[in-house]
Amino acid sequence: MKTLVVGATGLVGQEICRQLRDAGRSVRALVRQTSDPVKRAGLDKLGVELIEGDLKDPASLARACAGVQSVVSTASSTLSRQAGDSIESVDQEGQLSLVEAARKAGVEHFVFVSFRDNPRIQFPLTIAKRAAERALKGSGMAYTILQASYFMEVWLTPALGFDAANGKVRLYGDGSQPISWISYRDVARAAAAAVSEPAARNMVVELGGPQALSPREVVRMFEAAGAGEIATENVPEPALEAQMNAATDSLQKSFAGLMLMYAAGDAIDTAVGGRLFPFQTASVRDFITAQFARA
Repeated sequence: MKTLVVGATGLVGQEICRQLRDAGRSVRALVRQTSDPVKRAGLDKLGVELIEGDLKDPASLARACAGVQSVVSTASSTLSRQAGDSIESVDQEGQLSLVEAARKAGVEHFVFVSFRDNPRIQFPLTIAKRAAERALKGSGMAYTILQASYFMEVWLTPALGFDAANGKVRLYGDGSQPISWISYRDVARAAAAAVSEPAARNMVVELGGPQALSPREVVRMFEAAGAGEIATENVPEPALEAQMNAATDSLQKSFAGLMLMYAAGDAIDTAVGGRLFPFQTASVRDFITAQFARA
């Protein structure tokens, strides 16, 4: 039976396609006409069926969902944004359209890669994700919602101000609250496994790495591993709140909100996720070792 992957050219989506193909599953990927040709070629090489469409085009979603048993969606406008993309048009309305298209097509199981919720900190991306989750729960389809913590490969890199190689790290808040840092590869592995794991159906599963560590502890681990002394700067929580409240763009408002959630910490009880997906997840130490190996 075939699985449709939406967001297949993204960081997590590409890895989900690879994991599913390695498991011998038939995979269809929704790609846009404007998708990176190299990424499209990589999916084609894996033996993935490509179908063109867009979350903003409901008719294309109906075509993509036809004849598939399961859908895995990891699409978001946060890291890959093209003309017409926004939190509202992609992460909210687009995902709601996809849920409806899957329901009408008779899809049995929908796996949604979401992220953690902090009820005290609300912004456009949390609103969009929770709306999609509610729609899934009420759709009549079996669902698996994966609420993942912070990706090491994104938040512990220079792109987000964590530049250990050059001895400078930006911390959001005071950097003292533990976070269950996780590798995007492990999130993809869980998503792919959820497709064929009956016990994961109709479940909301929190996904985190093997150890919750504060950003300051991660800085010390980089120093101990050979990075040398790292200078840290803090962005106070009131400044992040002001940034979130002042932003007129929903994406910028959401990034400020994500930084506020980081400041508040995100330690996860991984017992349920570990039972459903019993594989060894990468640790922060593994990530640091890999960084030095590439240097």
